[in-house]
Amino acid sequence: MTPTPDASTADRLQTALWIAAGLGILALFYALAPILTPFLLAGILAYICNPVTDRLTGLGLPRMLAVVLVILALVALGAGLVLIILPLLYEEAMLLAARLPEALALANEKLAPWLRQNFGLRLKFDAASLQKLAAGNWDTVQLILERIYSSLKIGGVALVGLVVNLLLAPVVLFYLLLDWHGMIGRLGGIVPRPWHGKIGGIARDIDQVLSQYLRGQILVMALLAAYYTVALWLADIPSALSIGVVTGLLIFIPYLGYATGLILALLVAALQFAGWGPIVAVLVVYGIGQVLESFVLTPFLVGERIGLHPLAVIFALMAFGQLFGFFGILAALPASAALLVGLREIRALYLDSRLYRG
Repeated sequence: MTPTPDASTADRLQTALWIAAGLGILALFYALAPILTPFLLAGILAYICNPVTDRLTGLGLPRMLAVVLVILALVALGAGLVLIILPLLYEEAMLLAARLPEALALANEKLAPWLRQNFGLRLKFDAASLQKLAAGNWDTVQLILERIYSSLKIGGVALVGLVVNLLLAPVVLFYLLLDWHGMIGRLGGIVPRPWHGKIGGIARDIDQVLSQYLRGQILVMALLAAYYTVALWLADIPSALSIGVVTGLLIFIPYLGYATGLILALLVAALQFAGWGPIVAVLVVYGIGQVLESFVLTPFLVGERIGLHPLAVIFALMAFGQLFGFFGILAALPASAALLVGLREIRALYLDSRLYRG
């Protein structure tokens, strides 16, 4: 039956309204991006943890108790990472304090002659000489201290924001998990009835793609943790196991895991006072690891599982990072996977349209 002109006009008007509403929501998300961090993080964690919560409730636990147990498990996992990192930092700080006299003696032996020969600077690296040097250049030191203080103020504001987000995210996560199925039902209830079946099918496809993404990401984390641990051990870097595990487990947060592991490994290598060999070894290990992650593991283990071309994976990371910052990078691949399902539907409609078929 051919739709009447009025019906066709109404359909086009309804489609235009839904498209406008979608674009408005995207614009709102873009404008509110700075305050959406805890909600985005909590939403991702809720999606990941909801199957576990459902399984616990299936065992007879009340929903609230299951949610509390899941959140406590996440907190314990985060605390475990902190307990892995802090002893390493403490150990290296103690090693630095113990080897500071040796470092000053090495600077007097190697660095001071080089500075004198190339720049005509006559320096002696000890406490008294450094204090005298600072007193003689107090204006410059004061300017540097002022800049450091300004940076610390900016960094302090950012740190407060990070702490607020970390404290708010579990609260949002609690309410999301507690009312997960209710919220999904209410979202389904506002979908127009003629579209309900189609939208439901698309949602199931997105859920399947995202579950594939999560499995691929976990595999990448495990492989990189093993790589960094073995590579650092072969390079004779102390604390290779701790640094490798931390780097691998934090890889799901783009750049943070890599940067944390690299800084820790360089610090450990430098404190060996064994020359440039350990430092160069760390740079080689992490350089290979970055290439392995960016151009092999993530594109082929994550990208293939969600049906994204490796170039699309790289573009998604850059585009979402540009638009939404750090957590845009975090959500880039899941959001791209969801968009991919929508693009498949649009492509199917286009191929079946009169515009394409003529």
